[in-house]
Amino acid sequence: MANEQLKEKIIDYAHQIGIDKIGFTAADPFSEMKARLKMQQADNYQSGFEKGSNAERTEPKLHVSDAESIIAIAVAYPSRMKARPVNKKGERRGNFCRASWGMDYHTVLNDKLNQLNRFIENLVPGFRSRIMVDTGELSDRAVAERAGIGFSGKNCAIITPEFGSYVYLGEMITNVPFTSDVPVDDGCGDCTKCLDACPTGALVAPGRLNAKNCIAFLTQTKDFLPDEYRDKLGNQLYGFDTCQLVCPKNKGVDFHLHDAFEPEPDKVKPELLPLLSISNREFKETFGHMAGSWRGKKPLQRNAILALAHYREERAVEELDRLMRTDPRPVIRGTAAFAIGKIGRRDSYRLIQQARLSETDEAVIAEMEKGLAFELVYQN
Repeated sequence: MANEQLKEKIIDYAHQIGIDKIGFTAADPFSEMKARLKMQQADNYQSGFEKGSNAERTEPKLHVSDAESIIAIAVAYPSRMKARPVNKKGERRGNFCRASWGMDYHTVLNDKLNQLNRFIENLVPGFRSRIMVDTGELSDRAVAERAGIGFSGKNCAIITPEFGSYVYLGEMITNVPFTSDVPVDDGCGDCTKCLDACPTGALVAPGRLNAKNCIAFLTQTKDFLPDEYRDKLGNQLYGFDTCQLVCPKNKGVDFHLHDAFEPEPDKVKPELLPLLSISNREFKETFGHMAGSWRGKKPLQRNAILALAHYREERAVEELDRLMRTDPRPVIRGTAAFAIGKIGRRDSYRLIQQARLSETDEAVIAEMEKGLAFELVYQN
């Protein structure tokens, strides 16, 4: 079968199984990407979640020795939900970013790519491949850009002409030579809305991200959140959407093409207080299918505590006091003490002082002191 005919068959089948966009590119090294990686590392802008060496992240033939091409895919996800829960005093809610709505996209896209892989195997004797979705060595964004899925925006997201940046990306390295598709022209122009709206300055330049300062990254860390980011976290439990929400290319974009990605309102905007006492089993049953659960419940609970502090939710003080006194995890005890102080209920500082008498962890004690310092702030 001629490769152009095979390519058309693959495109048709991809659309049949719910792949919204597909592109093809050569399996040549990503030389420009390698230079960018070196610059990111020199500036210490990497998150630490990245996988593989610079060579492994930019040389497809290290993963499939006879690689000839890469098939890139994009699957659209919604940006709006129906029956949005009300966030109100006494029943404060947190927020999962849109990329964590519905079923974990890693599972969904891996399944689609595996279906596509089996389809090609039946057509091409000796077919070899390697599938990657987000957690692989190659940069999904670099592959998608070169394969014509979309252009790389100043907000570091792939922006497609059809679906804006609300797409999940994945790829398949193959040993079949396909004609490369044409990259999409850059469409950002002079717009800097995403850079202007970034609350932490993590977008240090167009297309350059200091991941360590990005709220999406910070929500996934497990240690104490640095002081300078606590107010900026707001009620965010996982991920961050502002750099997409302000993008003009996303105006009016809202595709509901896949049931798997439909948000469950009470799960993507859950009440904060119940999160603080949820068991491991309950957490897995409630959130385990979502991408935002991958780091476990501790970061989400820490973020929920900070969200309650952000709202100064007095109803939360009893539960926060329980955590401050009895939780075995220093990060949770200390963050609870900070939150109690920030909420500033009449008995807040007495509760912290009492717990301080039996606390031995120096990091927790430091957080208690921060909580007690709010008394002077509020008096002034």
